[in-house]
Amino acid sequence: MAKAPTNAATATSPSYDSLEQEVFLNLWRTYDRLKLMEDEVFGRVGLSAQQYNALRLLRSVHPAAMPTLVLGGRLISRAPDMTRLLDRLEKKGLLLRERKPENRRVVEVRITEKGTQLLDEVHDAVQECHQQQLGHLNRKDLRQMVDLLRQARQPHEDANNLSFIDE
Repeated sequence: MAKAPTNAATATSPSYDSLEQEVFLNLWRTYDRLKLMEDEVFGRVGLSAQQYNALRLLRSVHPAAMPTLVLGGRLISRAPDMTRLLDRLEKKGLLLRERKPENRRVVEVRITEKGTQLLDEVHDAVQECHQQQLGHLNRKDLRQMVDLLRQARQPHEDANNLSFIDE
């Protein structure tokens, strides 16, 4: 029987193969716990977190429109089916899609008044959720967490990523 490698990471954390794995699995577990709280908030208004994020990004440029490719690049998680995401929001009357006459391949989307009202309606609940998720941490720890997460993510970001959270 082969002996397991011994190093500082495995000596202190026998259930992990490496410190990197321990960090990754802790990130995943944390995401899972925090997402449950978020899903409850968005479920009350019939949105997914991805739909909320899309509307939030569209409101940030309101009254202007945003090309769908730009919106896709700014979403926190990549929408595997942007068309279906936009179809659902459009069906609910929360956004409008427009093709540019000068280039029919470009589709732009803009938030509607109904979409803006829905964001206003859910705003306090979202803020309360974030407070419940992370309010036990002090400002210095929160800032350090933001910085560390950006450092971890940076080498893996697409060069064309237009991530809203890093602006």
